[in-house]
Amino acid sequence: MTTQAPTDVGSTSAPWGGAAERTNVAGPLRRVPVQGRSVARVQRMLDACAELVDEVGYEGLTTTLLAERAGVAIGSVYQFFPDKRAIVQALTLRNLDGYLQRLSTRFAEQEFGHWWEGVDAGIDEYIAMHRSVPGFRTLHFGDVVDVHLLDDERDNNTIIAEQLANLLVDHFGAAAGPRLNFALAIAVEAADALIKLAFRRAPEGDPAVLAEAKALIREYLHRHVNTITAR
Repeated sequence: MTTQAPTDVGSTSAPWGGAAERTNVAGPLRRVPVQGRSVARVQRMLDACAELVDEVGYEGLTTTLLAERAGVAIGSVYQFFPDKRAIVQALTLRNLDGYLQRLSTRFAEQEFGHWWEGVDAGIDEYIAMHRSVPGFRTLHFGDVVDVHLLDDERDNNTIIAEQLANLLVDHFGAAAGPRLNFALAIAVEAADALIKLAFRRAPEGDPAVLAEAKALIREYLHRHVNTITAR
């Protein structure tokens, strides 16, 4: 049984001034927390989950460990989540929302003169989350658990690519359509693989690999969106 996740746990909206764009994800919660104490308890569980996956990995994560780390009864865990996969799904939704909020702040505070600067900001925020957000370098956007963790029909990176497509269309006037979607799907997959390589090579991300990742993505996308200028 699934219910829609509350905004506090993980909802997505377009952060660049366009219309809201939700991921159509059926939330992993058994019961939506309404009261403030319940919302705070769920957030503590997600925080504990993030810490534990960095320490023991997804395979080593158990609901018992999570309850102990969060300081809640095991019954409280099962009150909201059926299993550890659902907890990780909720954490991943929260991370996706956090990523979009980071982009929202970046676009509100900074003027971009060219489409590449917007894409570059998206890459920078993804790298920053690897460095600063507990659990993110282990889970990313959920592919460690299931490539369809965010959505039953679309894989996790497709959802990210669609959000970036919205950015280019809404902010830089790119022509929406299959060509742009395909190009961004390729770019997101390539960037994701190279950023993971960078963080396998160095705890803070190998600078040389990260620089090559940006250069590769920029050169590839220039063949598809090089006519875009900022509105």
